[in-house]
Amino acid sequence: MWLDNWNRWQRTSLKSFISLFLVVVSLSIAIAACSPGNSSASGRKELTLVSYAVTRAAYKNIIPLFVEYWREKTGQTVTFGQSYGGSGSQTRAVINGLEADIVALALSADTQQIQDAGLIQPGWEKKTPNGDGIVHSSVGVIVTREGNPKNIESWDDLARDDVSVVTANPKTSGGARWNYMALWGKVTQTGGTEEQAQDFVTKVYANVPVLPRDAREATDAFFVQRQGDALINYENEVILAKQQGQDLPYVVPDINISIDSPIAVVDSYVDRQGNREVAEAFVQFLFTPAA
Repeated sequence: MWLDNWNRWQRTSLKSFISLFLVVVSLSIAIAACSPGNSSASGRKELTLVSYAVTRAAYKNIIPLFVEYWREKTGQTVTFGQSYGGSGSQTRAVINGLEADIVALALSADTQQIQDAGLIQPGWEKKTPNGDGIVHSSVGVIVTREGNPKNIESWDDLARDDVSVVTANPKTSGGARWNYMALWGKVTQTGGTEEQAQDFVTKVYANVPVLPRDAREATDAFFVQRQGDALINYENEVILAKQQGQDLPYVVPDINISIDSPIAVVDSYVDRQGNREVAEAFVQFLFTPAA
């Protein structure tokens, strides 16, 4: 009798266990499919873009165009987390754990630092349509006060005793490093020595009362706080401001520098997030006429 009961209990328990196991598996699959982290199932993707300060206005216009393009192409909704700041500071943040899918920094040297940290694979430059990783180029300009009351016409004028200059800190801002190199090149590209270049740059920076952290803060210091007689900036920033209704007076010095800014997908982070396809598509989109 007890043996029959034992056998009956075993059969019942086994059936119950199998049923419970199947329920648990089914629930696990359903939860995974509904999880917000499963972007493919939910039709959503989130990208993190880390860039240098003065690009904020440009990406404000470009990102919505890409979002619409991607929705029409794939049916997915893509959103962007965005971080803007000095290029040097942004570079260090990504290396220290800011999980950017895409970095658009002021200098290739900054992107190279992220590669050296093992987060970007070598050859990132060749993955862009133009084959060099440069997403846009510009030249250095000197923005003046309305009417140019100090009659500033060239880099030389920035070394005058009566001129106050606004530029960001080269230690934290990639744009400011371009400014520094433009000033240096003004001497070396016209036959001067490195010692003369050092002397000239020192004179200009003696006219800089404060060094904001990035180019955006430098622009605010010039226009909002009304500091300085001249602001060193990118020409494409001045053109963008004009398109938005601000017609800024500026001078393009004859001796100048090609300001080339790169873009790259951060391989380690993009693969961890499962965002490679959409991240690479965004980079490609930046080289289209639509952008």
